Amino acid sequence: MLKSVHLGSYPLRPEHYQVVTSFFRAIGCDFSRHARDTILLAPEGALTVRELRPKETESSSGTRDTVLLRIAIEVSNPEVIRDIAERMKLAVHTRKANGRSPGFSVELPGKLWVDVRAAADELVAEQGTFQAQGKHFAIVVSRFNAFITERLLSGAQDALSRAGADKKNISIVRVPGAFEIPAAARALAASGRYDAVICLGCLLRGDTVHYDVIANEVTRGIGQAAQETGVPHAFGVLTCDSLEQAIDRAGLKMGNKGFEAALAAIEMANLTKAVAARGSLPAGQGKALASVPARSAAKRRRARLVAGKKTNASHPSRRRG
Repeated sequence: MLKSVHLGSYPLRPEHYQVVTSFFRAIGCDFSRHARDTILLAPEGALTVRELRPKETESSSGTRDTVLLRIAIEVSNPEVIRDIAERMKLAVHTRKANGRSPGFSVELPGKLWVDVRAAADELVAEQGTFQAQGKHFAIVVSRFNAFITERLLSGAQDALSRAGADKKNISIVRVPGAFEIPAAARALAASGRYDAVICLGCLLRGDTVHYDVIANEVTRGIGQAAQETGVPHAFGVLTCDSLEQAIDRAGLKMGNKGFEAALAAIEMANLTKAVAARGSLPAGQGKALASVPARSAAKRRRARLVAGKKTNASHPSRRRG
């Protein structure tokens, strides 16, 4: 969340004005328009951006739009601003560490720089990175509705490749339909060979309750597999009312949910490792959980019950009668 913006008034060329106002609106500023000025509002301040018309530019001394201007903003999560700037293809310059957060600067047109830093009263959050080098991933993809799922698969592979994953460290497993995804994902996670599992499928609503039953079971199964194995599972199963909705989410105007699921898998794989390294979890706990199938845990519980019964039977004070 945007915390504050320093007050100021900055005249910009028309071509620069559009980029600057678009950036501040994208990072969370409310805005209002007054004559030629756009007032961008933040909780603790306001920034006025003025568009320079051609006549105004010609009559000016020419110095106003050549001076380097800087704006400092505080946000709860600077990485969100960085992501927005990179998607808008703006230059981002990382600054040297200063205090708890190194911060960075975004270079906007018109000699305008925005210095971004975390709010002083914000707690530092642990989060994963998007580095996939050296990590192993499994992708479970449904063959049903392959017209959609193959697009999701391509998006997931693209995300892994861009993040640095080696192709030889990516395993693809195909299953008949979405209902079979949780079982396959659980088996892959329990093998202990993968840092994360990406689940891809597509369910389209029909005229019966079949859609609701399958959607609920798939969601529950994937979540349960992740919790019981300790290996992150990324949910990339589309649940759509129509084919048009599915197409939009498989690479058109709603993005590619397979790509997003792969990014989530990368981040969670790194977060799990980071938390374990800091001692919040015993080192290697995720791998240890993944290396023990659920049926082994059930066997151990039965063995404890049997051992308890034998102990009760052999101890005189615990015998019945």
